[in-house]
Amino acid sequence: MQGTVDGFSYGVVTPLVAYLTACLGGALGLRCTTRSMLVAHSWRPAWLALGSAAIGSGIWTMHFVAMMGFTVKETPIHYDMPMTYASLGLAVVMVGVGIFIVGYRGATGTALFTGGTVTGLGIASMHYLGMAGMHLNGRFEYNTLTVAASVVIAVVAATAALWAADRCAASCGAWARALSWGSPSAACTTPGWPPSASICTAPQRPPPARHPPPCSPPCSSAPSPSCCSRASS
Repeated sequence: MQGTVDGFSYGVVTPLVAYLTACLGGALGLRCTTRSMLVAHSWRPAWLALGSAAIGSGIWTMHFVAMMGFTVKETPIHYDMPMTYASLGLAVVMVGVGIFIVGYRGATGTALFTGGTVTGLGIASMHYLGMAGMHLNGRFEYNTLTVAASVVIAVVAATAALWAADRCAASCGAWARALSWGSPSAACTTPGWPPSASICTAPQRPPPARHPPPCSPPCSSAPSPSCCSRASS
């Protein structure tokens, strides 16, 4: 049977808060990446890694804050903790690879394309790995075209965010660049959002009937009093 899905059980509160957390992570990450260009060369990896952690964790937080508003009427939802934390690590690492590529080679040509592709794939992988960690009395059935579209959009949006972070440092404000980092996760999550997937829930089975335990020893020519009382009833 098809599950009754509500992706906005708290209204627009969870999507709005989720997007703001991604933007906050983006703002902190961009401050770190900007700082990496001003410090000694030996300190650049540390600042880029800190920026990657801020942006990756912000995108991951956006995903799971939004999931707080997702419910299925017919079944409770639980999360597999190791897989959930694995999705966090995946987001930080993949975003970090993209930021390091652009941070050292610049947001141009092959470096921008490679960094944006890796970052976008990381965001999409984080999203669907987190979805795989959901446990409910049923299963998800995804539309292949929808999943492919969400991955492509994530790659394009991540590439644009990396370009904006590098090229618009002077002409754009800090918060304008931070807002750009909320876009890749939102762009990936929207077409791949659970309500766009088919959720099949298993029918609830009634509890098994309770039968009295068998007599021991079996009722025979000399039944026990308890056996006789059940037999007579």
